[in-house]
Amino acid sequence: MERMQEDLLSGSPFDGHQDAHRFGDPAADGPDAVLAGLDPEQRAVATALHGAVCVLAGAGTGKTRAITHRIAYGVRSGVYQPQQVLAVTFTARAAGEMRGRLRQLGADGVQARTFHAAALRQLQYFWPRAVGGPVPQLLERKVQLVAEAAGRCGLRVQRTELRDLTAEIEWAKVTQTGPDDYPAAVAKSGRDAPRDPAETAQVYRVYEETKNRRGNIDFEDVLLLTAAILEDRPDIADQVRAQYRHFTVDEYQDVSPLQQRLLDQWTGPGGGASLCVVGDASQTIYSFTGATPDYLLGFRNRHPGATVVKLVRDYRSTPQVVHLANGLLAQARGEAARHRLELVSQREAGPEPVYTEYEDEPTEAETTARRIKELLAAGVRASEIAVLFRTNGQSEVYEQALADLGVPYQLKGAERFFERPEVRDAGVLLRGAARAASDPVTDGAPDLAGQVRAVLATRGFTAEPPAGSGAVRDRWESLAALVRLAEEFERGRAADGQSTDLAAYVAELDARAAAQHAPAVEGVTLASLHAAKGLEWDAVFLVGLTEGTLPIIYAKTDEQVEEERRLLYVGVTRARKHLTLSWALSRSPGGRASRKPSRFLDGLRPGSSAPGSRPAGRGGAAGGGGERSAGRRVRGPVTCRVCGRALTEAVERKLRRCEGCPSTMDEGLYERLREWRAAQAREQGAPAYVVFTDATLMAIAEDVPANRQELAGISGVGAMKLDKYGAAVLSLCAGEEPVRDPADVTDDQPDEPA
Repeated sequence: MERMQEDLLSGSPFDGHQDAHRFGDPAADGPDAVLAGLDPEQRAVATALHGAVCVLAGAGTGKTRAITHRIAYGVRSGVYQPQQVLAVTFTARAAGEMRGRLRQLGADGVQARTFHAAALRQLQYFWPRAVGGPVPQLLERKVQLVAEAAGRCGLRVQRTELRDLTAEIEWAKVTQTGPDDYPAAVAKSGRDAPRDPAETAQVYRVYEETKNRRGNIDFEDVLLLTAAILEDRPDIADQVRAQYRHFTVDEYQDVSPLQQRLLDQWTGPGGGASLCVVGDASQTIYSFTGATPDYLLGFRNRHPGATVVKLVRDYRSTPQVVHLANGLLAQARGEAARHRLELVSQREAGPEPVYTEYEDEPTEAETTARRIKELLAAGVRASEIAVLFRTNGQSEVYEQALADLGVPYQLKGAERFFERPEVRDAGVLLRGAARAASDPVTDGAPDLAGQVRAVLATRGFTAEPPAGSGAVRDRWESLAALVRLAEEFERGRAADGQSTDLAAYVAELDARAAAQHAPAVEGVTLASLHAAKGLEWDAVFLVGLTEGTLPIIYAKTDEQVEEERRLLYVGVTRARKHLTLSWALSRSPGGRASRKPSRFLDGLRPGSSAPGSRPAGRGGAAGGGGERSAGRRVRGPVTCRVCGRALTEAVERKLRRCEGCPSTMDEGLYERLREWRAAQAREQGAPAYVVFTDATLMAIAEDVPANRQELAGISGVGAMKLDKYGAAVLSLCAGEEPVRDPADVTDDQPDEPA
């Protein structure tokens, strides 16, 4: 939830700033002075002062400049009274920037606020008249009350799960979904809920009951109650509409149904007020919070006489960066893609974007850090460099790589890795286990990484990542990073001929944490792609661009995959001059190089072909061949399910794709299958390939069979292996612990019940 306390002032909802009347001297400067320096399209925005105006503004095209000059021109020409103008946006930072620009342009009296801040001022002012009594107390953080509601429902919820529960309640409220309707709304939207929708609905209901009983309201209630008062009290609505005659809405692609409901009440029926909205459907990346571009895309349908202006002159990025951004959107699909804007760079030529493939993640991070140091040596300021990634869990390796080179950095949009609650908690547990002479939790673990896994398992860590996104997934990513760090630490010590134990690993963690606590005054920015929205840098490194990460593996529907594409587009358009895109083929040094670069780079990176159909599978992949039916093996020619080429090599025929064509393999499943195969081989005293070959395991991890028939259709899974291993493999594919097939049970074991 946006931080807005500094913007919530008491008094009349119509109060301007204290210097409201110092908006310049039109006689001295003249209103046309405001138009100086605007390009033709920006000038068209600034001079469209009446009726409905829709500004479709691409990244870097000066949208804030256009709309602030529009307001200032309206004020200085006498068309607008500053106290009758309300400009709304989504963050206190953006609202503050808008107020600062308006002051510089001589339009000080205009109110520029967030949706919530503007609504709260009105709610506080009109509550005694509309409802009576004191205004309910605003909950600045609802997590504690959600925790209490979960407890009343008999649910044990971890701290990270509470954040996800809270986010679900917020999504339900901004989409105007009540507790009873929440499960159906989740199913209809295709939303990947973090827990059982019925349980969430129960917590949601108890949360609302408890909050109302105590006389509290939350931030969503501010919008709901303000809209309801305006709907129920025509006299109050008329007073608001008489005061505010001119509205501007920034980032209109991020408006939620609830915010649109309030905006409709502010403007009123009949189009009496002027309304200017500005946005870019190609930058819609917050649908998981309830934002939708539908209102932007449908603006002309609701306002048939609207003036529409497109801003496509990009003043931020070089032609090389803009060309890549345009190419990325040219491959997009869906309603938002049909309204994409073709940007035209206004800057001088710069270097071509750099595409780099690495063997593993540490090499990717270390090389990125070295290139950043080269940029610093060339005179680029650290604050003008950013490393952007898809998930917060990816930050640790870049924090370490920069720290190793003495490069200061700042982590935006998340806690520093070693300051995250789950990492601190894990450190306490690991220290305790290291001090213990004998610990039943770690006893029997085969290696250091196994000991770390065992300790973290006491806090719910599993080998398989949780389904869906959100705080639970971020927590898992952080703990998984600690496990990978243990693996790398042990390998490094072994290479140097040194033994290791849990105490040495904990000491390494402490040393790393201390090294990364250096002040970051002029630091490189590390941020998730979501946190980077609205920012820009001279040099941007987009890292970790692999299938399963971008698009993220839980992006399953076409629209979810397209939002992932838009997220990459936002990342690309953050760069002014230097842009580097990179990916690693494996997670750890020496690991299997099974990863593929993101499908979004197909046809853009050198040597890649234009995107085509993809096999069905996880991560929103579409397409797929129908080459198997009822579990029977395909006879005759086998063609690649990606490019359609006839396959001749045995491994390619087994995988049903060319070796060079992109894979949709579930990496986590593949690793679990390898671990299970190793255990089977040890038990049988036979080589691992006797159980299943690597190619067969890869085929299983790509197809993810759901039943025996589908498993039988995979090359390399004959009748005997199906009987012997089928149940175990299908259990692993379903995310469960492997079970033994009846055919693999010895005579002294009881038969399983029918």
